[in-house]
Amino acid sequence: MPWKGEKDPYKIWLSEIILQQTRVEQGWAYYEKFVKTFPTIQQLARAKDEKVLKLWEGLGYYNRCRNLLFTARQIVHEFSGVFPSTYDQLVLLKGVGPYTAAAIASFAYNLPYAVVDGNVFRVFARFYGMHTPIDSKEGLVAFNKIAKENLSKTTAGLYNQALMDFGATVCKPMAPLCAACVMQNKCKAFQLNQVNQLPVKLKVITKQKRYLDFFVFSNKGQVLIQKRGAGDIWQDLYQFYLVENEKNIPATAHYFREVLDNQLDLIKGDALVQNVTPVYRQQLTHQLIESRFFLTELKSIPKVFAKALWVKQADLKKYAFPKIINQYLQETGLKKQ
Repeated sequence: MPWKGEKDPYKIWLSEIILQQTRVEQGWAYYEKFVKTFPTIQQLARAKDEKVLKLWEGLGYYNRCRNLLFTARQIVHEFSGVFPSTYDQLVLLKGVGPYTAAAIASFAYNLPYAVVDGNVFRVFARFYGMHTPIDSKEGLVAFNKIAKENLSKTTAGLYNQALMDFGATVCKPMAPLCAACVMQNKCKAFQLNQVNQLPVKLKVITKQKRYLDFFVFSNKGQVLIQKRGAGDIWQDLYQFYLVENEKNIPATAHYFREVLDNQLDLIKGDALVQNVTPVYRQQLTHQLIESRFFLTELKSIPKVFAKALWVKQADLKKYAFPKIINQYLQETGLKKQ
């Protein structure tokens, strides 16, 4: 990305404002247009509102653009065109909150402020096995405390960028590369098979449609099950190994590799997907659940599942499952009544 490794506080600020409430893929082109049209903050401050708003057209949330102009003019008039170089000054700028101020402070001036974005929340939640919702007051306090404790005081900018990149490329929301992860042996979520359950969000009920794929791992008559945690639907009920996706992904060999190889480090021959069901649906109050079940035979129990809960097929009836899983169990005969 063009702003990676950037030290100019103006360009860092510009990229951060554009990326507020905007996906990277969309914001990239707008960032490049702004930098080309207004290479310096002085040129942006002198521009007519109509010209800047026209360049912003399509990004939405136009208050961001108005704040951009206000702050550019403020810096030119009150700071002689020199971008503030302390966190306390930065956080007072219009449209700049604690996150953006920390990003500018660390990336541009290497000041020791932790930058906690969605990628960082996810990495910490999985690494420490934290079930505190990341969008709760308690979560914000807890995760920011961890971020400050882990922050490199001498190379804050490099550390923040590395942590964010790690979350974006390895510890991804969907299909994380756990098998190749250098933190695997210390990651609580990996050790406890909770990678796909973390981080927890309070606002998950706002989703209208969710795609939950359950991998029914079996070995010598035993089946792997997991207990669901707090902060989401079906609290304290049991489930099979869960992979939640943002959309309905075709059940291809590539998808199996992403889950079995990349996430669980199961090489070819260790696991055989024997059956893939049609989609099961369950309508809840606030969301529609769509699930598939992948009956998967394991040649042996791998290291990643050594501490998992394995139960005999005949004992599945002793555990409480959500309605959609019970429907699957009854239709397939896996759950003996």
